[in-house]
Amino acid sequence: MRLLKQRRLSGDAARFPTRKTAGNRVGFRREVATVIDQDQSIAGRIADLIDAELVDAPRDTISDRATLAAFRAARVPPFETTVNFSGGLTQRCWTVTRTDGTYRVVYLPLAGYFSLCVESDFGPLDIGVHGPALGCFASV
Repeated sequence: MRLLKQRRLSGDAARFPTRKTAGNRVGFRREVATVIDQDQSIAGRIADLIDAELVDAPRDTISDRATLAAFRAARVPPFETTVNFSGGLTQRCWTVTRTDGTYRVVYLPLAGYFSLCVESDFGPLDIGVHGPALGCFASV
């Protein structure tokens, strides 16, 4: 196992949860440490990130609970997908929710976070909504 450090702005709309966290506030940034099992597949690691996020998901309001239920219903086992980015760039990413005909949530392995993509004639297109999976899903 190794420790993966992730940085995020403290003003993010949604907290990026982890199973084991150790961090302290330094200015406007917070460092979060996540234990990652290197023997696990990439799809398994992504599923663990989502599971940890769902454990810490807010359930305070009816809206929070409805979003959480809708995300769980739309969630699929991660599978590889080619995502298009502006400028004609493409990247191999991992789809984590089924499409609703217009949007889907994918994991960007090179960036280390999730993204909301719009469906197009050429496949999923990144639209610049990035962060935790539930936060991206709730943006629709």
